[in-house]
Amino acid sequence: MKFKHLLLVLLLGTGVAATAQDIHFSQFYLSPTNLNPAMTGLMNCNIRLTANYRNQWSSVLKSNAYSTYNVSYDQKIPVGRYDNFGIGGTFWGDQAGEANFATTTGKISASYSKRMAGSRKEAHYLVVGAEAGLSQRSLNFDLLKWGTQHDGFGGYDGDLPNYEDTNFDQDQFLFADASAGLLWFSVFDESNNFYVGGAYHHLNRADQSFSKRENDYLYSRFTVHAGGEFEVAPRLGLVPGVIVMKQGPSFQVNSGTSLKFMLGSGRGNFSNYHAVHFGLWTRVSNKEEKGILMDAMILSTRFDYNEFTLGFSYDINVSELRPASNNNGAFEFALVYKFCGDQRRGVYCPNF
Repeated sequence: MKFKHLLLVLLLGTGVAATAQDIHFSQFYLSPTNLNPAMTGLMNCNIRLTANYRNQWSSVLKSNAYSTYNVSYDQKIPVGRYDNFGIGGTFWGDQAGEANFATTTGKISASYSKRMAGSRKEAHYLVVGAEAGLSQRSLNFDLLKWGTQHDGFGGYDGDLPNYEDTNFDQDQFLFADASAGLLWFSVFDESNNFYVGGAYHHLNRADQSFSKRENDYLYSRFTVHAGGEFEVAPRLGLVPGVIVMKQGPSFQVNSGTSLKFMLGSGRGNFSNYHAVHFGLWTRVSNKEEKGILMDAMILSTRFDYNEFTLGFSYDINVSELRPASNNNGAFEFALVYKFCGDQRRGVYCPNF
């Protein structure tokens, strides 16, 4: 059996068994409500619309590549003189492999931003957030291929025993999900800021089993993330970021930085605000027998034009799968639009 065909079978098998794995975006900073519910409504405008799309392993799986899409809406509601309340809604879908293993999720989120200290141009905030929603998972059993259907001569025989001999007895199910998060951010001026946060996803650890007779509980996921923007020269800034995720036996770290070039004169009020970013990021993850290994190098670019943000990234696979993938990984696209209106308070948070 060719290596690509063997890898295809392994990926399909992994997609069935690893039901506890969550979606992820290389441009995690452009999918804020998925990163941490405390980031709901955190913006220097009033309303934010976000769309993300990720396509992975197309060089190996062709039309059966892993595809993830996300759309979200969130807004900021002023409370008192300095504080803010945030509300939002997110809908995302994910489909993987030949057997159409799919997850569809809808959730609502809310946050509260409390100003802890500051002055006219400087501010320090503590934010708390929470989210809840419903998810559906599904799988087409008729398209699965099993090791027992290998004919021993390098081929596949669909007439050999299949999933009917297993305990699978439901091809889709619904489950509730809930998460919570915290965030601290400090804005020193319009060009320098810092934030650090954490989130606890899947508080209720819902059952993920495709069998009514067995239980397979979803691992909770712990996320820690940090980043900021630091001016190093007029119209030039560094935008570093890191995210650490731990979910059951799985561990992943994305880190890197972008160079930000200011092209327009505007900043916080998004009037004549033009900027371009070029970034280099890395992703490392754990492999049970070999420890933590490099998984991908990520090239990214981002264009900010007034209320619009357009982001692209490409993952270069550097893991042990590169002989099959030819170093091809994942392509991502992100689009953000903000409705700003009158901003009587000026800059109060980083420009996520």
